[in-house]
Amino acid sequence: MNKKSCDNIGKYISQLYRRGGIFVTKEMEKYNIGQGQFMFLLELYIEDGRNQEELSKALKIDKGTTARAIKKLEKERYLIRYKDEKDKRSNKIYLTQKGRDVKENIFSVLDEWERKISEHLDESEKELMIKLLKKVCLNIDKQEEN
Repeated sequence: MNKKSCDNIGKYISQLYRRGGIFVTKEMEKYNIGQGQFMFLLELYIEDGRNQEELSKALKIDKGTTARAIKKLEKERYLIRYKDEKDKRSNKIYLTQKGRDVKENIFSVLDEWERKISEHLDESEKELMIKLLKKVCLNIDKQEEN
């Protein structure tokens, strides 16, 4: 790290996270979906009917935060919970029609954010950035396992 300029990877990841949060929150306000909730919808678009623990693991978010996000999305009628037939202690989370109906809007917001942050990158630079960020995340996952 360059101590005179405090130039480091974390600084830029933090800036992207904060600015992305502001952008997404502003765009999702019309749907009454917060920054912390849309990620759960994205996971359910990939595979509907997962339980809270699976969603927590996939998003690397603690169970309490997951429960609050699901409760909010359920209150807004984007999701519905059903008791798991095989494990009565667990709930399966499903998208409602309203949840499915906002899918394209959510993807549109995320596409717009990606266009903004990659505006001056060519395709090979975008691919490299994704590859490097995935590598960093995998490294962190491995460290947390130990």
